[in-house]
Amino acid sequence: MIEVFELRDKMAFFDEAVQMYWDQWGSESNFKFYQDCMLHSCTSVCDLPRFYIAVQNDSIVGTYALLRNDLISRQDLFPWLACLYVVPELRGNKVGARLLKHALEETKSLGLTKLYLSTDLEGYYEKYDWTYLTTGYLFNGEAAKIYEAAVHS
Repeated sequence: MIEVFELRDKMAFFDEAVQMYWDQWGSESNFKFYQDCMLHSCTSVCDLPRFYIAVQNDSIVGTYALLRNDLISRQDLFPWLACLYVVPELRGNKVGARLLKHALEETKSLGLTKLYLSTDLEGYYEKYDWTYLTTGYLFNGEAAKIYEAAVHS
């Protein structure tokens, strides 16, 4: 059975979680960035950022984060879904869909009505009722598609 937890509630997984997030999105020079951001998200009383892990048989099998901004020009939009990842051997088993649903539930618990993401994927998020909103620009100047999902009551 797969369970989804906020990382702050499962600190025994902290080092493994940092490694997984960094392995997927990091570079040689930014391990400390991930470690520091995730550590402070686990100890802060602020609502964001938050990091989540999907756990099966005492191993992390998926991740996502809720962020104030995903290094994109549209800082007027928030929160952002980021770092959605499912281990390759479980892809196609609706784990990603479960994480997306969990993210919307967490967004609702924060009292917010929409969640945003930026992606270069084609066709994935649309299957889960995400709607293309506009184009934004990443911190490096590249264009990125922005999607939104409404939180359901």
